[in-house]
Amino acid sequence: MSPVLELRGVSASYGPFRALFGVSLTVEAGGSLALLGSNGAGKTTVARVASGLVVPTSGSVLVDGEDLTGARPHQYARAGVAHAPEGRSVFATLTVAENLRLSFRRTHGASGLSCALDRAYDLFPQLGNRRSQMAGTLSGGEQRMLSMARVLVNPPKLLIADEPSLGLAPIIIDEVYQSLRAIREAGTAVLIVEQQVGHALQLCDRTAVLGHGAVEWEGPADEATDVMVGQMFTTGEDG
Repeated sequence: MSPVLELRGVSASYGPFRALFGVSLTVEAGGSLALLGSNGAGKTTVARVASGLVVPTSGSVLVDGEDLTGARPHQYARAGVAHAPEGRSVFATLTVAENLRLSFRRTHGASGLSCALDRAYDLFPQLGNRRSQMAGTLSGGEQRMLSMARVLVNPPKLLIADEPSLGLAPIIIDEVYQSLRAIREAGTAVLIVEQQVGHALQLCDRTAVLGHGAVEWEGPADEATDVMVGQMFTTGEDG
């Protein structure tokens, strides 16, 4: 069986700034990979390349064995790749329910709308309590849950979650990761881009550590903690 995602020697740039240098990564079908590293290491660029938002300057991106290098983001989505970007990404002037309906009507159609809404509220009960509230008035954690719910309700082949814990209170982080674990157990492969090392390592079976746009280490998640501690001392980071 082909890996659900394979990056082969991928390099990428933003104008004159080179962000990635020959990155090779694999996520197996149903597997999970935590992509860790300090700020500016290139983690978000990897996530964007893997979902078609950034076209690599060299190398190739394969989804289920199909070369999608240079394809549009909607072609990645059609192939089963879902990207939950960092930040909140909600329509502030619509209610929680309206935000969800807008997404689910496109992905589930009118006949599947009710079931999709029920699934979202099951995943994130707090959203059910806020369904009539304007999304722009939600807390930062609630907005993040809303943006995640739009992706998690329809489990893809591969979920790319970019900084899912960013700016969230610990109790909300726990809820988000419980949902991520549930869809992983249901068979969705997961690529987690994180700075919250503990949660990511508990969820994932493999880890890649990125530094200065290149893979510095890759291996089992239970061997990654010492590598991350060493990187923090090397880069001077303290958390």
